[in-house]
Amino acid sequence: MYGLGEVCPGVEVEPGTNLLVAGPPMTGKRTLALKILAHGSRRGDGTIVVTTKDGGEDVREDLRELLGRDEGGPLGIVDCVSKQQGMNPSQSDDIAYASSPKDMTGIGIQLSEFLEAFYKDRGVQRNRILLHSLSTLLMYSNLQTVFRFLHVFTGRVQSADALGIFVIDSTAHDQQTMSTLKQLFDGQIEIREGDGQPELRLKGVGGGTDWRPMPEF
Repeated sequence: MYGLGEVCPGVEVEPGTNLLVAGPPMTGKRTLALKILAHGSRRGDGTIVVTTKDGGEDVREDLRELLGRDEGGPLGIVDCVSKQQGMNPSQSDDIAYASSPKDMTGIGIQLSEFLEAFYKDRGVQRNRILLHSLSTLLMYSNLQTVFRFLHVFTGRVQSADALGIFVIDSTAHDQQTMSTLKQLFDGQIEIREGDGQPELRLKGVGGGTDWRPMPEF
């Protein structure tokens, strides 16, 4: 089982679960998702982040900040941003590069390579995988292409007995797009603007929760 830590205290989900984190902009979705990863990393889980919005080094620093002095499990980042911005970064042990958010084949290959390296070389059998953000993928490709890609991606999470976290800006897409994508996920962490601070609830897994204030990170 995978615990969600302070995001949803006491809640655990089955291996192979895929969760959609959906909410408006500026409500802390990315930090919430990274918190779920950091919670597992402290326990030795592998962490893989596919980032389509921030450079890989920024993501690595943010995770280190969340971990503080705690030792973490292995980390792999698939950076879909830096090459597209014209940089020529050199591959490192924990950051691999896709040419752009449209390069879904490249993203899939890098994800598989990190999973294989963690499992075979390091004996890590528990992994948490984040894709931030689906909204960026939908800016570069149509819904049908993104749906097919995510169908394969969520299937990989399932077959690896991992935990998949996928972030989307719910206000950037129409209801049909959201309904289509939601079919791929076992549950959702929904976020909304609250009175003074955002609120969240868990749907579809872990028994679900009622709306409550989001923890302050």
